[in-house]
Amino acid sequence: MKNSKNKRYSLKWKLTLTNLLSVFLIFALIVGLLFVSFNTLLLRQEKNKTRQTAQIVKNYLDHHEISLTDQYVDPILRPQNRINRPNNPLNPQNKQNIYSKKIVRSLANDDIQVLVYDANRKEIFSSIGSDNSHYLNLPINKTFISKYDNNLICYSILPIKSEFNHKLIGYVKVRNNLSYYQKISKRMLLILIVLLLLGLIIISIIQYMLVSYYLRPIDDINKIIKTISNDPKSNERVVDLNTKDELSDLGNLLNIMLDRMSNYMSQQEQFVSDVSHELRTPVAIIKGHLELLNRWGKDDPKVLNESIKSSLSEIDRMQNLIQEMLDLSRADQIDINFKDEVTNVREVVTRTFNNFKMLHKDFLFSFDDDLSDNVKAHIYRDHLEQLLIIFLDNAVKYSESRKEIHLSLSSNTQMIQIAVQDFGEGINLADSEKIFNRFYRVDKARSRDKGGNGLGLSIAKKIVEEYGGSISVESSIGYGSIFQISLRKVI
Repeated sequence: MKNSKNKRYSLKWKLTLTNLLSVFLIFALIVGLLFVSFNTLLLRQEKNKTRQTAQIVKNYLDHHEISLTDQYVDPILRPQNRINRPNNPLNPQNKQNIYSKKIVRSLANDDIQVLVYDANRKEIFSSIGSDNSHYLNLPINKTFISKYDNNLICYSILPIKSEFNHKLIGYVKVRNNLSYYQKISKRMLLILIVLLLLGLIIISIIQYMLVSYYLRPIDDINKIIKTISNDPKSNERVVDLNTKDELSDLGNLLNIMLDRMSNYMSQQEQFVSDVSHELRTPVAIIKGHLELLNRWGKDDPKVLNESIKSSLSEIDRMQNLIQEMLDLSRADQIDINFKDEVTNVREVVTRTFNNFKMLHKDFLFSFDDDLSDNVKAHIYRDHLEQLLIIFLDNAVKYSESRKEIHLSLSSNTQMIQIAVQDFGEGINLADSEKIFNRFYRVDKARSRDKGGNGLGLSIAKKIVEEYGGSISVESSIGYGSIFQISLRKVI
């Protein structure tokens, strides 16, 4: 039972059998309609033949003036009595008899039985034996099909009237056993069944080949997934399927997912590597102070105080470093958690500007606002505030001689620009191309004294790029720097 539940069913066979069932039902319906139509047409022909035979016999007999008798009817309708009779209407030399060939063909048919009754409904002639079906009492001038002894039989009953005085002189009944119809019908049914089975076999082969062809990309996708499962660092990707359908979309989505997973793995490795590298120094410093205290520094109040102060400083720096690394890690997931967020830019920038103006009263802050009311950008408000804090905090840190910071807002048809300008130390060209790298410091010693870990600008750049924006810097040694952020405008 367990093996039955876990049995694997191929998608190719599922689709093939499903399509085959649909085709079978349609094909069977068409074959059934063809068979019914053919039977209907064949029955109509048999009914016409039956009525025509009755009409031919009627036309032979309705010229009699008084009443029909077997002495009169038998010589006319018996094949062995038709030839060389004087004044016989069936005589081949009588060119005026247009029915001679027709009646010969009709009466020679083994399926056809012709019966003639007189005016009193007494049987006076039967071409093949006698009739036991007693159908003379059914409606006259009708051609109908009935079931007798589980067989279909076609009847046609016509009155015979004298062409001289139009008096009823008898009846003609034609019975068609429909053996030809039944034979042809069975043969036709057999042919259609054979065609149906043959068609199903051919369609099955074609269906399986087509399904295998169209599902071939799934095999490629499955192969890639197995490769990635065995080696998560593999660069194998689904090749361009070029099918322009759902499978092609699936392949593209899988590639995007694998690229993102690879990116996350790289980020994780980078995170671990960076943290271990950056934490090595403060840990070594703290360890050194503790060893110093353990040996003899605990008895010296001055050494004890300096060691504790240095250790606490390094612990604070470690705490800031870990928080910045977490911020950087979260920035890699912005497109998942905050992709639909929008923010009123002026509101956030004005609040942050006022906060820094209050905190750093020794600085001269200026703000140029060229935005119209209610202009919004595609960014989460906390992330925008975080960006402003990073750039304004750096501007404060590196402005020693001229304590002046300028903030500006502007926009065009698609983007919103935020610029932060300081008049501090400045950055040379070589360093300006590297300042957005993780843990990069222009002056490592001075940056460490200012409490920097070299992650702020990396976090800022990551946030801006995740929202589809851009970030740039213009700087000159001794004249300060201008950092400009471009964010997508909500249109």
